[in-house]
Formats: sequence, C-alpha cells, structure tokens
Amino acid sequence: MNITSYSREQIAKGISKAKEKQDGPNDHIRLLFAPERINEDNFDRACDIYSRLDMDNYDTVVIVESYDQKLDKKLPMCSNTTYETPLGEVIVNDYMRNEFCDEDDDFFIHDEAFDNDISLFQQLMFLQTISDDFQALGIQIADPDPSIVKEIGYVLEEVLASRSALIVFCCDLDNDRKEEFAQIVEMIEEKNESGLMNYLNSGDSHIKGTTSFIAGILVANKWDLDLNFLRGEYDNYSGSLLTAYADRQRVVF
Repeated sequence: MNITSYSREQIAKGISKAKEKQDGPNDHIRLLFAPERINEDNFDRACDIYSRLDMDNYDTVVIVESYDQKLDKKLPMCSNTTYETPLGEVIVNDYMRNEFCDEDDDFFIHDEAFDNDISLFQQLMFLQTISDDFQALGIQIADPDPSIVKEIGYVLEEVLASRSALIVFCCDLDNDRKEEFAQIVEMIEEKNESGLMNYLNSGDSHIKGTTSFIAGILVANKWDLDLNFLRGEYDNYSGSLLTAYADRQRVVF
C-alpha cells in the first residue's frame, strides 16, 4: 500500500509529528531527495523531509524521476494541464515546461512515459497536504546515458537557479545497502562526478532511480552546496537510505 491510499488527515498527522522534532521550517531548502515509492516503510522519512518546508517560498515544484525503459524522447514531460491525485488537482506550470523545451532538444512534451503509477503523484500528496497554492512540473529521465543525466543537471541548474522553485529528486536505496551507500557518500564528498557516472554505467548500482539521484547530486554540486549526512534516528528504519533535503549551505541525508 503506497501513499496514494492515505488520507489527507493521515499525512498531516505524520508531518505534524515530524515537525515537533524540528526547529522550524528551513527557508533555504532548494532540493529534496524523496523515496521513489512512499509506503509504511519509509513514511516517517518522507514526513521528516516534507515537514521542513515552508511552501510560501515556492511557486513551483519540479519533480524529477527515472523511467525504467529507454525512449526516443529522452526527457519527457506530459501534456496535461493539471495533475490529479486523491487530494485534488495541481496546475502544471506550462510556462516552465516550454522553457525547458527551449533550453535543449532532449526535453519534449510527450505522454508515453506518463501513467498513474509514477512517483510524481506520491510526492504531490505530501505537497498538497501542506499547501494549496503551488504549481508543479514532472520530468522523467528516459535514457541512462551519462550525457543525458549531465544535460538535465545543467538545464535544471540554469533554469531554476534564480527561481522560487523546489526540486524533488525521486530515488531509493534499500536500508540494507549501507556499504554501497558509504561508497556513494565518499564519491559525493570528493565531488567525484566521473566516479558517479562510472557507477551509473557499471550495472552494480542497486539504486532505484539512479539517473534522478545523480542529476540531483550534479545540481547540488553546481550550486556549490556542502554535503552532510543525517545519522542516528533512521539508521535502523526500513526504506531508502537516500532520503534527504538540501539548502543553500548543505545537503543532508
């Protein structure tokens, strides 16, 4: 059972509980790394990162996820004017969608990879619980080629650097993969982008949504963010090790 079967009240209760542990919203958060599939295993983690947001800081949320098949259209965005979840509709930022298409030929308005099972709708459920005043845009990475991953990282950084936008990168790494997580952390701390790209192509990765994860790291590096990893409370929880938030000064996992 994933988050789309939860009520607004259930999600709001989880976020409220998580807020009790925080000092307050972080006005400088620019990125989230959220579980690709949010369910009872990682619900608390998702509540933790979403509880830190002050949605008054954003007019648009861009949700980036990986598509598990290679398509001719490398970076598709659906043609919908709205996204609809059990909590209601969210308007698509059509201006920003067209702006991405103008930036690079790999971005297309294309519906082939769009269906009700994508992570976009699970992230929107949290966002709709904490705000009813934002637009959204979903982007799928439908080609694992490192040049495509670098391209989306470059375009996101260029288009959104000065915008009031939050970027959510959807990815998962099971909690029992701590050794692999440690290797990833080492590459990130060393800003070893070539190592990350080799890891992406090696076939050794157990990350679900690897391309989305690496795109997020590239954007964080381009914005010259310090990287810090959250330890302790969630070490023994099930769910993704990659759950994170990032502000202008740091990225916290």
